[in-house]
Amino acid sequence: MPRSALEQIAERRVPGSGPINIHPVATGLVNRSCRVVRDGNSFSMRVVAEGATDLGLDRAWECRVLERAATAGLAPRVECCAPEEGILVAAWANGRTWSAEEACGPEHVDQMAELLRRVHALPIPQPPRVMSAGAWISHYAAAAARRKAGVARSAALRANAMTHLGRLGATPAPPAVLCHSDLHRLNIVDDRPGGGLILLDWEYAHVADGFWDLAGWIANNDWTEDTAARLLRSYLRRAAFPAESARLGALRWLYDYVCLQWSEIYLNQRAGPDSDEVDARAERLAERLGCGSGGRAG
Repeated sequence: MPRSALEQIAERRVPGSGPINIHPVATGLVNRSCRVVRDGNSFSMRVVAEGATDLGLDRAWECRVLERAATAGLAPRVECCAPEEGILVAAWANGRTWSAEEACGPEHVDQMAELLRRVHALPIPQPPRVMSAGAWISHYAAAAARRKAGVARSAALRANAMTHLGRLGATPAPPAVLCHSDLHRLNIVDDRPGGGLILLDWEYAHVADGFWDLAGWIANNDWTEDTAARLLRSYLRRAAFPAESARLGALRWLYDYVCLQWSEIYLNQRAGPDSDEVDARAERLAERLGCGSGGRAG
């Protein structure tokens, strides 16, 4: 989308009447994000990316989720949510992100567990958007097929994913909760002393097993087993049962698999300054999933 088009959207959708200053932030598979400054105030503006990949998102449902999350102090205040146009404008979240070292520190592990409990306690908008690890895998596989992007690299790896899904299906699932589903350090802003942690980018939010969010945070931070166990214990506020630890392990493997799918679609669709980083991440995920030499069993 040309910059002039972004300016036209901002003039219509960003509060205020003064001139517009736009600062690009990021472009992903589904969205393009920028910071907009107007009348001395800063806003986050998100629009649909050019050639966006269909990953089964529900932007209207996201708007309803954001209303609840913002009211609970878990997301920035929404200024404009126009799902039919793919436009979202929110107050800019001031603060900082954690470093990788900070994220795995005991204090921040416990703080993240408390944040996840608050997210999972949010009221679920009706009708609910229910998803599962298997549904995400199917959406990404379909997106890859449309773009002729190789996903999962081998039939053996795809079969392993089906095995992990079978393990989940064979154990009792906990009550479904509202999950953020895209938890990584750049999506969490620490605005203390303003009020704690703020979560960004809720477009993947859905109703599922709350352990999916724990799996995502653990996987995206490349945590050790000991740190992962501390997060689970802090989240549960007690020692985990063996079945709970096993369920989280299966979801961690599946989350890594979905991230590998995303990485391959991204590399097929976009060539840019982030490609080397995404490619390196894909290689790390493939190794961890067991492509070739071991990997985490889950």
